[in-house]
Amino acid sequence: MRLLVVEDERRLARSLAGGLAAEGFAVDVAHDGVTGLHRAAEGGYDLVVLDIMLPGLNGYRVCAELRAAGSEVPILMLTAKDGPYDEAEGLDTGADDYLTKPFSYVVLLARIRALLRRRTRGGAPEIVLGDLRVDPASRTVRRGGDEVELTAKEFAVLEHLAVNAGRVVPKTEIIENVWNFAYDGDPNIVEVYVSALRRKLDAPFGRRSITTVRGAGYRLSTDGG
Repeated sequence: MRLLVVEDERRLARSLAGGLAAEGFAVDVAHDGVTGLHRAAEGGYDLVVLDIMLPGLNGYRVCAELRAAGSEVPILMLTAKDGPYDEAEGLDTGADDYLTKPFSYVVLLARIRALLRRRTRGGAPEIVLGDLRVDPASRTVRRGGDEVELTAKEFAVLEHLAVNAGRVVPKTEIIENVWNFAYDGDPNIVEVYVSALRRKLDAPFGRRSITTVRGAGYRLSTDGG
């Protein structure tokens, strides 16, 4: 899942981005309200972590403009201000939740997961491909009756392939959705994670669900096999 962190305190922004990336999220960062609004308005994010006290446009304005434009992306507001009127203003502009600094990272992560679960509750959170079941809400994977243990990044790669099952997914698209747009490392890192998925999801069960399309990307079969 893709997250956008809009936070002008660069050390905090780096810390949040690093922690969330370690949990398997693809994280982009903006340090001012104008950039944050532009990126969030482009769409493609599953959740926005939005500071209130931002240069350019404050978080209230960013949130209000996103809602006025019809965006339904979940927004978790962060602020150093504390008080019922601050919270009420944040929620009145369309925020889904509110967290006051300083906060526990564990609490932030729990709030993010709760918002993401709430977003998928009305739909079909579990992706079923034959006997392969991928559940983004609980972040679990089952092959038949067996649960398959994956790391956070392995799950994120599989989830993106599963959402796009039957379609050839380029490496660049996987990197943008599982890492972030600013990733400048070795693109062959995708091969490492695909190999790990084959080792865990296919080899023990005699399957070949992920195929390599030379020069194009990877495809996960729609029947899971």
